[in-house]
Amino acid sequence: MDFLKAVLGDRYEEFVNLIKGYNEKPENKDKQVKLIDLNKGEYVSKAKYDEADIARNTLRSQLDEAEETLRGFEGVDVKQLQTDLADLTTKMGTQKEEYENQIAQMKFDAILDAAITTLGGRNTKAIKALLDIPSLMESKDQTADVQAAVNACKEENAYMFGDDEPINNPIGQTGGQTHTQTGKNPEDMSYEEYRAWREGK
Repeated sequence: MDFLKAVLGDRYEEFVNLIKGYNEKPENKDKQVKLIDLNKGEYVSKAKYDEADIARNTLRSQLDEAEETLRGFEGVDVKQLQTDLADLTTKMGTQKEEYENQIAQMKFDAILDAAITTLGGRNTKAIKALLDIPSLMESKDQTADVQAAVNACKEENAYMFGDDEPINNPIGQTGGQTHTQTGKNPEDMSYEEYRAWREGK
């Protein structure tokens, strides 16, 4: 409290003794008087101290957690692990795309075969060669567009088609969209329904 000497002069000692006497009384144990020179920036409020203490504890907890995580990677080639993970992700994406393409192809083939058979096609392979297969596969309504394409093919190449009466071709219906015994178009089936239909179940 030396900074008070310049302020109190001769009364400094008296002031110090008063503060000391107050602080030494038992009843003042929990309410001590402390003088701090704020000009030196030494005083920190309890709220700020508590905030700093919480931040310190949080940082310590995060550091401990990070160290524990790092210990789990001891002896592991992290770069190789990252490479393997990237390769696996790419492979899974490719397999998924191939699987979806295969299913789409199978469903399209079923729609086309049923449409040709319904109209009495004599040679499925030859009739397919006359159709714009890539465009039909890109169609948003394959059942309707395939049926229309096969109908047009029959009109232009009647010799390639025979009797198209429903009694001879029970898997579909003439003049309309191709349907299976389940009542669904192949393109609308789930994989399980499509597989069962192809197997005749």
